[in-house]
Amino acid sequence: MPEEPKLSLVATTSSGLEEVLAEELRLLGAEEAQVLNRAVSFKGPMELVYRANYWCRTAFHILRFLDSFPVRKQQDLYDRIHDLHWEEWMDPDRTLAVHAVASNTVFTHTQFAEQLTKDAIVDRFRSRCGRRPSVDLVSPFLRVHIHLSGESGQVLVDSSGDSLHKRGYRMATGPAPLNEVLAAGMIYLSGWDRTSPFFDPMCGSGTLLIEAALLARNIPAGQFRQSYAFRNWPDHNEKVWERITAASPGDSVSPRISIQGADLSAHMVRIAEQNIAHAGLQQVIRVSRRDFRKSDPPSEKGTMITNPPFGQRLAVDNLQLQYKQIGDILKKRYAGWSTWLLASDKQALKFLGLKPSRKFTIFNGPLECKFVNFEVFEGSRKDALKKQP
Repeated sequence: MPEEPKLSLVATTSSGLEEVLAEELRLLGAEEAQVLNRAVSFKGPMELVYRANYWCRTAFHILRFLDSFPVRKQQDLYDRIHDLHWEEWMDPDRTLAVHAVASNTVFTHTQFAEQLTKDAIVDRFRSRCGRRPSVDLVSPFLRVHIHLSGESGQVLVDSSGDSLHKRGYRMATGPAPLNEVLAAGMIYLSGWDRTSPFFDPMCGSGTLLIEAALLARNIPAGQFRQSYAFRNWPDHNEKVWERITAASPGDSVSPRISIQGADLSAHMVRIAEQNIAHAGLQQVIRVSRRDFRKSDPPSEKGTMITNPPFGQRLAVDNLQLQYKQIGDILKKRYAGWSTWLLASDKQALKFLGLKPSRKFTIFNGPLECKFVNFEVFEGSRKDALKKQP
């Protein structure tokens, strides 16, 4: 049997999570994984397209490379797109959408590049079929991506459809939701071992808790999704896709693992419980209504990751005071814990009164944030280090 051809692929992610995504892809069998800006390029067969969509927790889209070409004037883009055999990908009664990214090119507006690409595809169909596809920006049959940089252009097609952060388990969210890709990335960056206690004391709609449970129980990120764009492709192999989804080894960890969350808002606790139940994880995750300022951690040690509801998205009376209170609580009650905070206000972190052990710069949507780790010791850090063998 001949070897399946290797495809050139690109997975997109959030800024700061590129290395995490590259490692995910390598573990799935990706070849030549190379970190880019908010993306990772790699190679592999069609089966890897399926596995990446189904398993990757830190990818937004998996894109398939179709062509690259010089773009020295705007007409070059139209001509090259018009020459591609789009009738092999869709028929004129289907719909399409075009997304463009451009930097330092002859195009000063990405919308014009998108319009020109759409015109080229439509004109090809009209000249060959007498009919043309329509544009659907919400749920198109085919999504086309154009990347323009300097005098070079690339055209790719989207294998994912809707962004992969839309897992399908969230029934509702709060006023400042953490997207699933970022939540999973934070858990990976923390180095949580997937067996020790995990706690989010300000859990909101429960995204960090659910992502931790999915990771611990080896449940695919795509377990709850109903559709993928690659199933519309002309070379899609449904039998291979069914084999991959049927062979998922999820749910392999004992439900005795401690994954707990809390929130001051009874409303948010109810939302978290709904999302957890929809993910089928109500036997794994426990959520309660508790005030972080007045309660103790659920065990003597573990990993705490939280996204405090303070800062640019949610109004507070005194941000500095809020962070000082968090720091005092960590020092008094969380000795033995590895604690992680996501904060968009870098100045506010200074008021925690704790020296970070590790920190990463990541983005929560458009907000640049610091993801910071504090190892809390009983007594001074110096004394704790002296006690180590």
